[in-house]
Amino acid sequence: MAISFNATSLLNGNGIDVKSIVNQILNQQTGPLTAWQNEQTDLSTQAGLLAGINNNLTSLASAVVALANPTGPLASQSATSSDTSILTASAQTTAAAGTHQIVVSKLATTGTLYTDPLQDGNTSFLASGTTTGDIQLQVGGASGTTYDIVITQGSNDTVSTLASYINAQNWGVTANVVTDANGARLALYSQSPGTPGAMSVTSNDTSLNFNAPVGGTNASLTVDGVPISSATNTVTGVISGVTLNLASTDSGAPVQVTVGPDTAQATTAINNFVNAYNAVVNNLNTQFTVNPATNNEGPLGGDSFLRSLQSSLLNDVTYSMTGASELVNLAALGIDMNNDGTLTVNQVATDTHPALAHVLATNPSAVQSFFQNASGAGFAQDFNNDLVDLTDVTDGILNVDIAGNKAQQKALATQITNLQDRLAAQQAMLTRQYALVNATLEAYPSLLYTVTAMLGAMNGNYSVTPNTSTNTTPNTGSSTGS
Repeated sequence: MAISFNATSLLNGNGIDVKSIVNQILNQQTGPLTAWQNEQTDLSTQAGLLAGINNNLTSLASAVVALANPTGPLASQSATSSDTSILTASAQTTAAAGTHQIVVSKLATTGTLYTDPLQDGNTSFLASGTTTGDIQLQVGGASGTTYDIVITQGSNDTVSTLASYINAQNWGVTANVVTDANGARLALYSQSPGTPGAMSVTSNDTSLNFNAPVGGTNASLTVDGVPISSATNTVTGVISGVTLNLASTDSGAPVQVTVGPDTAQATTAINNFVNAYNAVVNNLNTQFTVNPATNNEGPLGGDSFLRSLQSSLLNDVTYSMTGASELVNLAALGIDMNNDGTLTVNQVATDTHPALAHVLATNPSAVQSFFQNASGAGFAQDFNNDLVDLTDVTDGILNVDIAGNKAQQKALATQITNLQDRLAAQQAMLTRQYALVNATLEAYPSLLYTVTAMLGAMNGNYSVTPNTSTNTTPNTGSSTGS
């Protein structure tokens, strides 16, 4: 690119446009900068896409780990009650399948004590003429703990202050003041159900009259005809791996509790896997599909690492179990592969395609064996091993790809910074140089006038009129001579 000047402008004292000239020179050297900045934008876009694929892959790894877990959702058991108004039930993975008959005759209750009403909550209950008293509170039945409470006038001799005192002791007892039209009562509630929560009280030198204790009894039930007593309404250990939550008593008709595989959890876990796998595949397909409008693939279409990842995932889902397994591949479970590599869970069975729900309901143990087995070669176990390699923080395909992208961005940033620094230094230097040139050119008319005036004085035949023109005009008058 040539830099042009106006000759007339240079000599008439207007000088030059220093900024324009310097910018013209610098613009000839910024070609690489624009290209590098465009490349930097492309790399940043690719980094965002790689991060998205990495997140998809992390979700897939979590879904596969769940299917490979021998105590995970595929091994989960459920316990259902025929009457949830009487009791509900839950099961651990160790629970054995079966049906149990349960009759609930009594619920566990917490102990309660309360006094006759006093005038109000702030009136002393000490006996007339006394300044101290004594209360013994026994918690936990005959073999429980007895707490001795010394009542002192002006300290804890009202039901309000006594309630506050008891609540501060951490005895497993809650004290409240209950006020009604008859006055204020001190009410004590055990925090433990059953016989451990039974309470009794004696009082000396006070006007407190405690009514007979209420509650503090165990729950009573029969499980498959065996009588059971439980201090709480949450009954564990009676049926191995099963927890019973008692809600009310029944009329004698047994409640049926059925324990078996939790197909709902298994279905959710398998659907989570399919969805997570499809998210990765769809993301990869977006990069490798040619856009008809631009005739180009996605920003990562030429990424060989992603091609390797796609190939590895395809190999994993086409897994086929060897041996005498009833279910040898995903299709046998009711999971089919589509033309684009994604998976679909069959909801309705056909002659050639089973439905996942039916397979889980009729053969849950075979489903678990397909995903995980004692030899560690189940579908999910193999898939998980591959994902561990693919997602390795150092050598995993995607992390190597991401690291390469970061290295390229860093190198470009250094190149851009170095060039910008050089251009800034050159701009400063050129600005100084052309500023000097400009100062000289702006002074040219004045210098020309001075030289012309000197020549006129020497020759005596020129008259010079100061102006900004570069021309001299001969004096038209006659010479005076000597």
